[in-house]
Amino acid sequence: MKNKPFHIIYILCFILSSCSNETTDSYVPYSATPQPIDIPTLFEENIISPVIPTNNPQTVEGIALGKKLFFDPILSADNTQACASCHAPQNAFTDSTRFSIGIDGIAGNRNSMPLFNLAWNYDENFFWDGRVFSLEHQAIEPVTNPVEMHNTWEMVISRLQQSNEYPDLFQAAFGGVTITKELATKAMAQFERTLISANSKFDRFSLGQATLTTEEQNGLNVFMDETKGDCFHCHGNPNNPLWTDNIFHNNGLDATFTDLGLGEISGDPADNGKFKSPSLRNLAFTAPYMHDGRFNTLDEVINHYSEGLQDSPTIDPLMKKVDEGGVHLSPQDKSDLKAFLLSLSDPSFINNPDFQIP
Repeated sequence: MKNKPFHIIYILCFILSSCSNETTDSYVPYSATPQPIDIPTLFEENIISPVIPTNNPQTVEGIALGKKLFFDPILSADNTQACASCHAPQNAFTDSTRFSIGIDGIAGNRNSMPLFNLAWNYDENFFWDGRVFSLEHQAIEPVTNPVEMHNTWEMVISRLQQSNEYPDLFQAAFGGVTITKELATKAMAQFERTLISANSKFDRFSLGQATLTTEEQNGLNVFMDETKGDCFHCHGNPNNPLWTDNIFHNNGLDATFTDLGLGEISGDPADNGKFKSPSLRNLAFTAPYMHDGRFNTLDEVINHYSEGLQDSPTIDPLMKKVDEGGVHLSPQDKSDLKAFLLSLSDPSFINNPDFQIP
């Protein structure tokens, strides 16, 4: 009888230990296959690490799901348009038309922004007017926008759940969870972060693997010269391979505004007419240019800064020669500047099989 309490304690410990082992053995936390971003050498040397949310790491399965969603018209109300309809790979993921046409035949009032190197958008403000924070949230709006896909997320989720493929793809990407718009946009953001462009002629020149022509070299000099092109303040320099400052500017397009840009979002009149500086990469593929696609050619863009600046109360101070209408480049400097700008285009990006329709 003296040993009875000891036996009871021993039995209880054994039972508890068995239950604990059973629970531990049966619980295997889900983990997709990590797929870190392949950071180009030029980016490693010149800019900080990409922005990857801790709650949405890059994975093989997530990227594959995001790519399929990006190219699938299932997101639109009538199953006719996908994200890629207005962000086409051959156009560096923008639209070759001035204003994209939605499923109802209605056009918006802005040109589709190209999509590349988005993981280095450090301020995490997206669209021309910065109205959305984070790449994950950026993908939400086009689905419901009445001049774009004109759908509801409830309908999208219902279709995805009823499909033969998507439940398994979501399971593989995120584990045993219900399909939601948050998971769908997380997957699309993962795919969009893989859209990296870093193999232009100028990139290879920067790495010592190519030589610029005399015209391209002079064009770079014009770009960097404050008394000539004075382009580098908003669009960076050879030490900034993004070729944008990702900041909002009024670059003298209009004296008065029908589109307030950032001002409509911030409510601050001092922001009226300000739009996000686009990257100068891939200009060979991304015409038409500016937030409203008003310029069909690169020559028109250069002419704007040379002779076409319009003054307004919110004109950026960097437009230093607005009173003279622009910087007044010579015909040769215009031609050379264009040659340099085109050296920033990356044909391998638009032809990358990883970025084509599955």
